[in-house]
Amino acid sequence: MRARRLVAVASVSLGLVALSGCRAEPGTAAYIGDQRITDSEVTAAMNDLRTKNPTPTAAPQTDGSGQPAAPGPQLPELADVVRVMVLTNVCEKASAEKGYQPRSQVSVDQAAQQLGLNPETGYVREMAKLFTCLSGLPAEPVEPTEQEMADVIAAGRGGGNIPANVSDEDAARQLDGEQLRGALATKRVLAEAVERYDVTISPRYRPLEFPLLSFSGDVAAVSVPLGEPDSGAVTDVSTPTTDPSNANPDAEGTAS
Repeated sequence: MRARRLVAVASVSLGLVALSGCRAEPGTAAYIGDQRITDSEVTAAMNDLRTKNPTPTAAPQTDGSGQPAAPGPQLPELADVVRVMVLTNVCEKASAEKGYQPRSQVSVDQAAQQLGLNPETGYVREMAKLFTCLSGLPAEPVEPTEQEMADVIAAGRGGGNIPANVSDEDAARQLDGEQLRGALATKRVLAEAVERYDVTISPRYRPLEFPLLSFSGDVAAVSVPLGEPDSGAVTDVSTPTTDPSNANPDAEGTAS
C-alpha cells in the first residue's frame, strides 16, 4: 500500500496567533500591522453568508443509483471568515510591498462554484480575491528539511493516510515532489510576511491555520502558522480540503 497523495487546496483555514499587550483591544478580531479587523465586521460577514446561503435541507441518504449521496456544501464558520479576511490582507500587503503580480485571475463565479455558495456573498468575493492574490506568490520549489518532511509524515499517519506498513523512508520518497516543495516555498513566503506584519488574532478565533497542501480527510500536510500558538482556548475551527485518492503525490492540485 502507498501513502495517499497530497492535493493542493484552495479552501482556507489560517494560523495560530494570540492577542497580547496593548493590541488586545476589545471588539478586535485580528490585527495585521496597524490594520484592525473588528468582531462587528466578522459578524456582518457571517450574517451575510447565512442570509444569502440558507442552510440546505437534509440531503437524501442515497443517490439515484442507490449509492450514498455526496454531502452538500457546508456554510463557513466564524473562524473561516476571520482567516479569509486576515490572509487576504497579508497576501495583498506582501504583494504590494514585493511587487508580486497574480498569475491567474479567479472570478467570483469560479470561487462560488468551488465553494458551493451564492456568488453574491461577500465571503465568496473575498475568497476570489484571496485565490487571485495567492497565485502571484513566488513558489519556486524548495527541498523539505528533515523536520518538515517528518511533520508531513506525522500528519499523514495521524489522519490514516499513510498505512502502518509503509516506512517513513518510503513515505518520504512517495510524498516528496513538486507539489510538496512548491507548498513549502509558499509557506515560507507567507510565514515571513505574517511575522513582518505582526499578525495577531483574538483567542476567540484560535487556533487557525492556512493549509497549502492536504491529505484526504481534512488533514493538512503543509500549513502556514500566523503568530503565536494557541494558549489552550477551545474554539470551533474547520479545515475543508479536497479528497485525493490512493496514488503518487504528483497529483493535480485543485487550487484555483
